Amino acid sequence: MRVLRRKQVFADREKLRESVDSGRRHDREEPPPPVHRGTSVVRTDVDGTPCYTIRPTAPTSAKHVLYLHGGAYVHQIQRDHWQFARRLALRTGGTVTVPVYPLAPGSTAAETVPLIERIHDRFLGDLEPHSRVLMGDSAGGALSLVLAERLRDADRPQPKEIVLLSPWLDATMTHPGLPALDRLDPYLSVPGLSEAAHLYAGDLPLDDPWLSPVNGKLTGLGRLSLFTGTRDVLLADARRFRTVTAERGVDLEYWEYEGMFHAWMLTTLREAEDATRRIVHLVLR
Repeated sequence: MRVLRRKQVFADREKLRESVDSGRRHDREEPPPPVHRGTSVVRTDVDGTPCYTIRPTAPTSAKHVLYLHGGAYVHQIQRDHWQFARRLALRTGGTVTVPVYPLAPGSTAAETVPLIERIHDRFLGDLEPHSRVLMGDSAGGALSLVLAERLRDADRPQPKEIVLLSPWLDATMTHPGLPALDRLDPYLSVPGLSEAAHLYAGDLPLDDPWLSPVNGKLTGLGRLSLFTGTRDVLLADARRFRTVTAERGVDLEYWEYEGMFHAWMLTTLREAEDATRRIVHLVLR
């Protein structure tokens, strides 16, 4: 990441905006060919949003994961997301649906959150709760948690599991521990994330639970688990989330990996394989 200078995109607000404009010109929404190996991939559009359902050619489980990809709400789904979704489907024997949801600034939280709920209803709404899993990385982790809170507020069944991978839990980016973590993080940086948050927020304040789900009620949800690393600028709010859930008597399975960076679970590193094993267990238990 240092060699590829990935952090430059997030180290400056203007560069973040430039990346949004450039990405919009070059976005590819469909899964790359390797995702089709050993799987069935079906596209279904929900309100104009393409959603790809990936399952093994010989499924062995009724579990269905709604996977929401990261990208700070402004960057399109990447190859690593697709490869992880394929691995998850093959390792669990179940189904993984990946929406390629619209991005900010074209779609803000006020439009995106209700859309994600409609997508959930289309694919998971008729399933038994014990077969439903919400999962996402970074911004997608936040969306997963926001969706679970909306379901609870509507007195609707909760998913069995809510799995958060390097989640972006506080869009205000005001935790006092952020500067020190920013210096360690080889990928993310506070200025770019702050700009992305403003693009996605629309008319909502940044501390609104739709943007900063660490400020939500957090009670009455499905089983929560969180994976993070010590070289991720979002670690500070992950630890805060651990504290808040403990104070409210909410069970949280929390895994913090030494030396790992943002969204490392999507890679093929040894630590990612260990995390994948744990994630597969969460889906199937």
